[in-house]
Amino acid sequence: MVYALGYLVDTNILLRLSRRDDPQHQLVKQALHTLNGNGVDLYFTLQNIAEFWNVCTRPLDRNGFGLSIGEVRQCVEPIERTMTLLPDNVQVYSAWRRLIVDYNVHGVQVHDVRLAAIMQVYGVPHILTFNQADFMRYTHLQAIHPSHVTR
Repeated sequence: MVYALGYLVDTNILLRLSRRDDPQHQLVKQALHTLNGNGVDLYFTLQNIAEFWNVCTRPLDRNGFGLSIGEVRQCVEPIERTMTLLPDNVQVYSAWRRLIVDYNVHGVQVHDVRLAAIMQVYGVPHILTFNQADFMRYTHLQAIHPSHVTR
């Protein structure tokens, strides 16, 4: 049970939160409710919303949700209303550049190191994610699975 400071909410969490029929929707909803109830600050990034928008607007036959722009906008508005945006800046770029070289990051993992850089710059110690293994290499953060957030 980890509550201190704040949590970046990974895109895979946001996607499951937006789909009531997702088998993990309730788990995600409860984890976020618990964190909120404990006064934990929740954060998102431009990257999270861009990835979210990508999946939501991509056709069903291409592993997307097939939603319209209006539908996605309605999904994003509660995120913007209840969580805080951590904006990109020069410090984030510098941290990303340093981490990508220090950890020898390549391929699809480039996206995760960008989140790790944002967390480092803003001092956010936790990321709520289903993909804990993707963040294990970064010693300045702790990847927390929603099932590990309890009252």
